[in-house]
Amino acid sequence: MVRLRNNFVDQTLLSGHQDRPGDIDAFAELGITAIRYPVLWERVERDGWAWTDERLARLRDRGVNPIATLLHHGNGPRGTDLTQPDFPLTFAAYAARVAARYPWLDLYTPINEPLTTARFCGLYGHWFPHARDHRVFLRILINEVQATRLAMRAIRAVNPKAKLVQTEDLGKAHSTPRLATQAEHENQRRWLTFDLLAGRVTREHPLWDYLAQSGMQETLDELAADPCPPDVLGIDHYLTSERFLDERVRRYPGVRPSEEGGERHVDVEAIRVLAEGVEGLESLIEEAWHRYRLPVAATEVHNGSSREEQLRWFKEAWDGAHRLRARGVDIRAVTAWALLGSYDWNSLLTRRDGFYESGVFDVRGPEIRPTALAHLIRDLATTGRADHPAFDGPGWWHREDRFHWAPARGCPYVVSRNRWTPPAHAPRPLLIAGGGGTLADAVARLCVVRGLEFRLLPRAELDLSDAGSVHAALARHRPWAVVNAAGRTRVDEAEVRTERARRDNVHAAEVLARACAAAGVPLLGFSTHLVFDGAADRPYAEGDAARPLNAYARGKLEAERAVLAAHPDALVVRAGALFGPWDERNDATRAIRAVASGRYFSAACDVTVSPTYLPDLVNVALDLLMDRERGVWHLANTGAVTWADFARAAVRGAGLDPERVLGVPAADLGWIAERPAYSALRSERGAGLPSLDHALHRYLAEREASGMEVTGTLEAASA
Repeated sequence: MVRLRNNFVDQTLLSGHQDRPGDIDAFAELGITAIRYPVLWERVERDGWAWTDERLARLRDRGVNPIATLLHHGNGPRGTDLTQPDFPLTFAAYAARVAARYPWLDLYTPINEPLTTARFCGLYGHWFPHARDHRVFLRILINEVQATRLAMRAIRAVNPKAKLVQTEDLGKAHSTPRLATQAEHENQRRWLTFDLLAGRVTREHPLWDYLAQSGMQETLDELAADPCPPDVLGIDHYLTSERFLDERVRRYPGVRPSEEGGERHVDVEAIRVLAEGVEGLESLIEEAWHRYRLPVAATEVHNGSSREEQLRWFKEAWDGAHRLRARGVDIRAVTAWALLGSYDWNSLLTRRDGFYESGVFDVRGPEIRPTALAHLIRDLATTGRADHPAFDGPGWWHREDRFHWAPARGCPYVVSRNRWTPPAHAPRPLLIAGGGGTLADAVARLCVVRGLEFRLLPRAELDLSDAGSVHAALARHRPWAVVNAAGRTRVDEAEVRTERARRDNVHAAEVLARACAAAGVPLLGFSTHLVFDGAADRPYAEGDAARPLNAYARGKLEAERAVLAAHPDALVVRAGALFGPWDERNDATRAIRAVASGRYFSAACDVTVSPTYLPDLVNVALDLLMDRERGVWHLANTGAVTWADFARAAVRGAGLDPERVLGVPAADLGWIAERPAYSALRSERGAGLPSLDHALHRYLAEREASGMEVTGTLEAASA
């Protein structure tokens, strides 16, 4: 829970965990032995103990040891102020109540990331009290550490065996030579949570004069005289944790400069600009071990990215932990954070956009859904080993496309050990059928972006209607999965060339499904929003009855059923009408071109759809494939519009006159095949794509950034 001005944001409410005690059973089934779990001060003060009683008892019954977190994001009950002198004693009194109620609890993180919380609350103004003052920052930090020390004293008065698992982000600062002094200050500052707890901040500490600005020298002396060293150092680390400071602000258009330290400079993600790379989690953990000689753990391992990048990041942390242990480092755990994902963390919770990053589970369906991360963690927790084709390629942080800005050298020069080692075997590819088509080519494009090995096969190399051709391709390429992006997409053509359309859309899909089932290869195929009759007044979900109105849609529905009958584990994605930056025949591109050339553009004003941005569709479909999902899923950007309104929105976004888009009845457009008047989609299974407005914004930005004409073979989106 975090406080923003007078509002509170509670992740347990946003994720639904507040009302789902059964989530704990799913956590336990991963094979994990411990979990950081909220025993939050503000929740108990507001709601009493019942919720926490039930959850902790359930964890205990399932053999999962809670690491109790009492304060997260520096929040506390309303009226709590981290800057006030009474905060440490008041917080310690709550800790004593927790220990008295749960004397069996033996692992505690009283306050999560004190230094990071103090920075966000007191130095950067993100969270309450929204200050941007070094003295406020220091008071918050020292108060939090003193509160932790007093809390552990109170807890150990009840349970002398209780251990302090203290978390902190140890991200390192890199810089140009000119900002080396500021970087050195920040690199000394990053240790303060652990230094203060360990009693290392004496008057000889390099930051003593800086800390004395707080006016809390008496408390600093008390911490040094009676320390509370952590039993485990929990290192939280993200790809954004290491920073690069550069006074050459013009190299970073759009980045707001900082004047911390007295000189105007940018503070950006080091991984996106530092030519030599960054230190990385493994090196930072080893550095902490050598500094304190205390047990360590990787306590937040998360990458808000596509699924294979999440898998790579966690596996890299796991492998690094084993290398550290082999070098004598006492490392106790690697922790996936957060199991249920999180909302709006991309803005540090400062905005309520509803932006969700799934974690080990995805919470957007009627029940929490295990992702590929859940399968990975279960394998690692139960056997210590795991494999996935994603591991055959490097994460984006190891690739040349990681740079957002021109590469720069740091000072001092870093020789990074954060390297990726290719596997001994040949990379396992994803096989994509339908090369030359817009959808297949989009899958291939995004495989490049995601670092996934693939084979893109056109009809000349893979005839899906020929079982021999399919079996030969599977034997030759040995793919870990197959994407069927082939088939006929011309709706009106299917009405007059029925047998040809049926051969390519039904028979070919069934042949491929049978071959994949026989080979034990996962299969992803695509269907259409047109399988519905349009009688509904709300978006269609996966469970709604399909009643197609034309030959194309009847063939796609028949193909769905044939594929799932032949390969019950196949994944079939029904998409809305496609638009994207790489084809010229979708309605958004056609409308913009027409109006830009001085012409009018006609679009149906009585047909409502949910347009689907091609990159969003492919990315989420690939995630679902990696999650081992099966059956029919609906994927469409949220938002139902008529074709005319969609074309107007695209034209308006391109800076052109939307009045030149003419809304006309569908009957006047010359369509041969009947279309449903309403075919917007939604997912009741939990898949989510961004809003249509957000997708249109990115489509227009991509189109402008490319600076070239888009080409492709997909039929107009009105199909």
